[in-house]
Amino acid sequence: MVDINPAKKAAVATSPELTEKIIFYFVDHGMQILTAIVLMGIGVFIARWVGNLIHRWLKSKAYDEPVSNLIVKVVKLLIIAFIGIMSLGQMGVQITPLIAGIGVAGVGISLAMQGILGNLVAGLTIIFSKPFTIGEYIELLGVYGQVTDIALFSTTLLHSDNSRVIVPNRKIVGEILHNYGTIRQLDLTATIGYSADLALALSIVSDILQQNPKVLRDPAPVVGIAALNESSVALAIRPWVQVEDFVPTQAAIYQAVIERFRDQKIEIPIPRRDIHFLNSLT
Repeated sequence: MVDINPAKKAAVATSPELTEKIIFYFVDHGMQILTAIVLMGIGVFIARWVGNLIHRWLKSKAYDEPVSNLIVKVVKLLIIAFIGIMSLGQMGVQITPLIAGIGVAGVGISLAMQGILGNLVAGLTIIFSKPFTIGEYIELLGVYGQVTDIALFSTTLLHSDNSRVIVPNRKIVGEILHNYGTIRQLDLTATIGYSADLALALSIVSDILQQNPKVLRDPAPVVGIAALNESSVALAIRPWVQVEDFVPTQAAIYQAVIERFRDQKIEIPIPRRDIHFLNSLT
């Protein structure tokens, strides 16, 4: 007769004992388990209710939808985790060592991920304080561009040449930031000769700006004399345009100024000097 392996005997003996312990546990803690299940159900309901409330509030503040959804999910997970720990305690599980272990693990993770967590905190600061929003043109730390994306860890800027700059959020918070908003002012200059009709030249420039559909009417364009040079009068042309129209509008205005000045015979002087030779021979 073949003898049964001792390990198999222990397993056969242990299985009924384990089943019996599980049955006794559910019998002894039945009400506590039921209470924990009800508590978890209430926790899920509260998490959904709070999540919907926060989502509506973020939507009223015009936050980006991806960021709003992420914040809502984090809040829901925190609420469910808190209720889950309470439910485990209700079921008789010792939660003090669990909380201590989570705390130790959290400290270790935070030390290993200082840069990422710094960007995360800075991203939340940007999202809630709103020093700039998507579509605005900003300049900081020697970089500049139109804001196209504000994420939790970084902010994306778009240059006029369609190149992108990814700036870590921790580099933005606490730094001096120049926010141009959604419009920018062109700083253009055109020169005319001193003998040219100044009033006509200013009128032509103003008419060009009025006819250009990309030039904003409010704020009103600024047109006037910028400087008196040695051989020319410099005219200041400073209209306001949308950020995305900055480069093409500049080119269009310069072209129109040259063509209209030529049609009206307004001199665009070329820098020159008169040199006089004195005969020193007696």
